[in-house]
Amino acid sequence: MLNLILFGPPGSGKGTQATFLAERYDLVHISTGDLFRSEIKGETELGTLAKSYMNKGELVPDEVTIAMLRKKVESHPEASGFIFDGFPRTVAQAEALDTMLGEMKTQIEMLLSLSVDDEAIVQRILKRAETSGRADDADEGTIRNRINVYTENTTPVFDYYAEQERSSSIDGMGSIDDVTHRLFAALDAHCA
Repeated sequence: MLNLILFGPPGSGKGTQATFLAERYDLVHISTGDLFRSEIKGETELGTLAKSYMNKGELVPDEVTIAMLRKKVESHPEASGFIFDGFPRTVAQAEALDTMLGEMKTQIEMLLSLSVDDEAIVQRILKRAETSGRADDADEGTIRNRINVYTENTTPVFDYYAEQERSSSIDGMGSIDDVTHRLFAALDAHCA
C-alpha cells in the first residue's frame, strides 16, 4: 500500500498535484478540508462534534480528525493507498497518523513537500481570489499570515519524516507539468 502526505503552503498546487498523483498511482485523495465539510454537511456524529469546536473558534481536536481519517480510510478497503492533503500539520498529528496506520498494518511511505517562493504564493492566491470567492484569498496580510503559520507548524513535520528518510522537498515553481514530473520522478525513485 502506497500512502503519501502531500505538503505545501497555501497556493502551492497541492490539490492539483494530488489529482495527478492519485490518478497515476491509483490512490484515494483525502483532503482534510473536504473531509470536514463532508462530515459536517452529512451531519454525522463526527461532523457535529467537529462543528461544535469550529463554532466556538477552536481547533478540532486531533482525536476527532484522526477518527474522521480512519473512517475514510476504512471506507476504501480496495484502495492501493492514500494521499493525505492538509494533514498532519503538527508532529503530534503525524505520530497519531502513524499509530492509526500502524494499527492497519501500513505506514506513510513518503512525505512530498512542494517548495514555492512566498511571493509566488501571494500572487497565486490573489489570482485565485478572482474566482474562489474566499475572502481570505483576497487579503495579502491574511495570505502572508497563512504562509507563516504553515511554515511554523509544518516544518517540524517535514523534519519528523526526514529523520526516518521519508521526506522529499520538490521544487513547486514552474508549470504544472514540470511540478508533476518532478513529483513522479521523486516518488518513482523512492519506490524503486
